[in-house]
Amino acid sequence: MDIKIKRVYEPYAEDDGTRILVDRLWPRGIKKEDAHIDRWFKEIAPSNELRKWYNHDPEKFEAFRQRYRAEIDSTKALPELIDYIRQHKTVTLVFSSKELALNNAVVLKTIVNDHIE
Repeated sequence: MDIKIKRVYEPYAEDDGTRILVDRLWPRGIKKEDAHIDRWFKEIAPSNELRKWYNHDPEKFEAFRQRYRAEIDSTKALPELIDYIRQHKTVTLVFSSKELALNNAVVLKTIVNDHIE
C-alpha cells in the first residue's frame, strides 16, 4: 500500500490513485469538478479550534501533532478512514495548506501508517 500526501493546488496525476481531501474546509479557488477528489473526510480534519490555535506556527507543530492525534483517537472517523484506505492500492491525502512539512496531512499519514502496518 502506498500513501502519499499532496497539495490540492498541485496538478492531478494518474499515479495519485484514490484522492482523499483531509481538510475541514473546501480549498479556496478550486472547483469540485477540477479537484479530482474521490472522497472528502471532513471529520478527520483538525477541529476549527485546533486549526486556529495552531495557525501553522512551526514552534507549535509538536503540540499540534499531539493534540490532533488526541482528537482523532476520540472520533469514529479514523477507523472509517483506515477501512477506506485499505480498499485501495494507492492513496493520496490531499490538503490545502501552504506549509508542506508541518500540516495535518503529514500527521495523519503517520497515524494511518501506524494503524495499517
